[in-house]
Amino acid sequence: MISECLYLPDLLGGVTLEATARGLRAIRFGEAPAVAAPGLLVYAAERQLREYLAGERFVFDIPLDLAGTSFQMEVWKALTQISYGGTSSYRDIAVAVNRPRGFQAIGQANTRNPIPVIVPCHRVINADGSMGGYGGGLGRKRQLLELEKRYAQRFRETAA
Repeated sequence: MISECLYLPDLLGGVTLEATARGLRAIRFGEAPAVAAPGLLVYAAERQLREYLAGERFVFDIPLDLAGTSFQMEVWKALTQISYGGTSSYRDIAVAVNRPRGFQAIGQANTRNPIPVIVPCHRVINADGSMGGYGGGLGRKRQLLELEKRYAQRFRETAA
């Protein structure tokens, strides 16, 4: 059950953050109906998202409360292994989760990712290097990839 909710109209064209007592449950593009008052967890998620968008944060460390099938959870975990500023293909993720022919299933799991940006499904591209789809729209995907490309050197310096 959602215990906290916060709409941020100025981030990525508008996002709504939703959390349970266990962690961040969803980042929805656009405004979602407020089902609960904001609290400490969604404010922490807001701070980390703002730091990420300013090129000051490369890894998120807020608790997550992901809900999905075991396959989706496996795919979402693999997505978190894609390095900041990097990309992987649907095929790469399929191999990583030991389903080398399952690119379509990987695409479906990406589409159902409830916490985009933090679980970085925007870093998944087609094998030929083209964008592929994105639940938040290709404009947002392009924006996120360009942002990470712009700050990738800063990330490498801080990771060294």
